[in-house]
Amino acid sequence: MSYKFKQLLFDGLSFVFVAMTAYMWILNPTPEEQIEKMFFYFQMFLGLYVVGIGISYYLSHLGFVTLGSKLFEPAYKKKDHKVVRWYKTFSGWQFLIVLTVLFIVGLIKTKFSVYELLNIDGFQGVIRLFNEITSPNLALLPKAILNIFETIFMAFMATVLAIPFAFVLSFVSAKNVMTGKVGYPIYLLTRTTFNIMRSIEAVLWAIIFSVWVGIGPFAGMLALMIHSIASLAKQYSEMVESVSDGPIEGVMSCGANRLQTVWYGIVPQVILPYVSFTVYRWDINVRMATIVGFVGGGGIGTLLIQYQGQAMWPEVGTIIMVIAIVVWLMDQASAYIREALK
Repeated sequence: MSYKFKQLLFDGLSFVFVAMTAYMWILNPTPEEQIEKMFFYFQMFLGLYVVGIGISYYLSHLGFVTLGSKLFEPAYKKKDHKVVRWYKTFSGWQFLIVLTVLFIVGLIKTKFSVYELLNIDGFQGVIRLFNEITSPNLALLPKAILNIFETIFMAFMATVLAIPFAFVLSFVSAKNVMTGKVGYPIYLLTRTTFNIMRSIEAVLWAIIFSVWVGIGPFAGMLALMIHSIASLAKQYSEMVESVSDGPIEGVMSCGANRLQTVWYGIVPQVILPYVSFTVYRWDINVRMATIVGFVGGGGIGTLLIQYQGQAMWPEVGTIIMVIAIVVWLMDQASAYIREALK
């Protein structure tokens, strides 16, 4: 895809975003009206997108440097531009306008309220809650420890079972490995599949597996495993794409086939980063396992949601204390291991 095409797409998107936002602000339709007119808004979006692309093309023809051009222009073309202050450039004002509109829309959509944030009644409620949480019921400690062990091993099994799948799929989804008329479509398919899998959070996978295999740690472990396969395979494949070409060319010059080239030319270059990322993934899975437990995925998250639902805050404080200690220990251990592997 040429940089000109990327520039037009980006500038068109920025134009349609500002134009649609202005339209919505002027008419101020209700959510019900927005739902009813969704198809009309979609048609408007497409029409304004085409207009935005046309405006970008016309401005470029006149010699203006748009934000899309600034972002996607090749380095050798950027060298030809004189360095000037941002407020003297078209791209600078375009960036400022888009950023301002994004910020304003964000404030509106998140219903940001300084009044609610500084409300004294709400703040006093938080203080009462904090006082109860910081007075843990240590009688629950043995049960919390048993559940945190379950959480740790959910994360461990999910990571271990994900490794072989992610290892193999990482080469299938690496652009420098999957070349040619057959390889490139496979690369696109696997990358798209991983993006879809990663877009579905582990909590949603836990809901799916809770229906499939029943509520408990097995469902949580499967949810973390699926999410780990997609995440690790993508991270692994990016490392494969960044390897040095020297060893690969050396192996190929000896008459190696594609499989031998991967095994002897690529794997030795990525094995240590693979291990480092895998250890870090286990650390992430321990944190995610707690959240997965909220929807029936087992572990200490299930225990936490039970006591939180009954507003038993001293018990919640005990569970949070155990989670915090274990996450801190895992984080330290992960950091030391990854440092040793460098």
